[in-house]
Amino acid sequence: MRQLLLFCALALTSVSASADIFAIFREPDGSTKWQYVANTSAGILIITLVIVLVFLIRAHRRAMRWNSALTDIKANLEQRVAQRTAVLQQTTEQLQEREAYIGSIVNSMPVMLIGLNQQLQITQWNKKAEEITGRPLQDVIGKNLWEAYSAITLTVEQVKAVLASGETTNLNHTQRGQYTFDITLYPLDNQNTGIVILISDVTKLVSAENKLAERDKVSAMGELASAMAYDISLPINTIFARVSSARQEIENAELGNVKEFLLQEVETVRLSAQQATAIAHNLLDLASSHRDSKQSADVPPIMDRAIELASDLFTDVNGLTFKYINIRRNYASDLPQIPCFPTELEQVFVRLMRNAFYALNAKTWDEHSKPWINIEIGKFYDSLWIKLEHNGKSLTDEEQLDIFQPFFSLTDRNSSFPVEHRLSYSYFIITNHHRGEMAVTSDDEHGTCFNIQLALS
Repeated sequence: MRQLLLFCALALTSVSASADIFAIFREPDGSTKWQYVANTSAGILIITLVIVLVFLIRAHRRAMRWNSALTDIKANLEQRVAQRTAVLQQTTEQLQEREAYIGSIVNSMPVMLIGLNQQLQITQWNKKAEEITGRPLQDVIGKNLWEAYSAITLTVEQVKAVLASGETTNLNHTQRGQYTFDITLYPLDNQNTGIVILISDVTKLVSAENKLAERDKVSAMGELASAMAYDISLPINTIFARVSSARQEIENAELGNVKEFLLQEVETVRLSAQQATAIAHNLLDLASSHRDSKQSADVPPIMDRAIELASDLFTDVNGLTFKYINIRRNYASDLPQIPCFPTELEQVFVRLMRNAFYALNAKTWDEHSKPWINIEIGKFYDSLWIKLEHNGKSLTDEEQLDIFQPFFSLTDRNSSFPVEHRLSYSYFIITNHHRGEMAVTSDDEHGTCFNIQLALS
């Protein structure tokens, strides 16, 4: 086609160079040979059409080849796209399955899991976290941890310290007798992604471990108390035998004025031996006091038995005798039974009366003031309240802080309260074994008052 156009252009440009290119179409007389012109024009037209047809055929064949190539390329691309789509779909499904599997693991964990980014914003929040806090993931995602969960015991400084150090940190948070939590903080492998916090409620585990340790301690203490009671009873029996023999010898002897004095001294020794016997029996009761299960019991009879036991135990030869102290009992009517360890409660009451006895004995009395102990037992809502107060020597503020502390204090401060007069084991029995509360108030004007609160169920 380009050649034909070039030919036409050359023919046109050659008009000026040729004298008369149309001379062959004229007769000698100058007239036009129209038949010749028509034949020539038809020939040129046919030749032109043939040339155009050839070019069209060539273009068509070329277009067919190009279309075939494009069809192959398109089919190849479609195949590759289909393969790539299938791979991507399979990869997406695998990622979704893995994400669902990991999410299932995270949500099935029995611990609270919290994920934080570098800005301490929440990125992960499992089902346990939702149960404990009452807030779903949608409400807390992207929020600051302390804004979403203000009750958490961690501080910003602790979390930032773990992020800075890159080391796993374990913390423990305990409220005695209520709950125990183990808190683990660990940064992710890529520290720029953040930190994970695991909060485990190990209250039951710690309680079980404490009970096991307590059982071992009680068993050892019971064995020791039994052995001590047995060892004490041997010299006490000897004292009783010698006292009885000495009393008979003194009564049969002629000792004049000294006889009455000696008889009085022998009686004092006999009373002391009797008191030691009561102490030995109390040790045996203490050794067998703890049981694995509670039983329902009335508290007033337990208190009455404790008063009787205290009357046998507490006697000061040069001072007061417990049984002569004025005991005021004020028990409310129709008091319900409570689940308890009766022997342990009895020991608690005896220890409180012992404390009151020595406080009363440390005070000077006259005819205008007499020692007394006031005991009240009543019901208030869902609790049983026991109040034991006396008008003996009051406790200082420091003594009130130390009276419930164990023998081995957790502080470096020197205790102002003697160990033999502390009530740490009584406090342990009330708060730990019976899940109750125990407190003391004391001043010179109102005396000393011990308050015990026990649940009705």
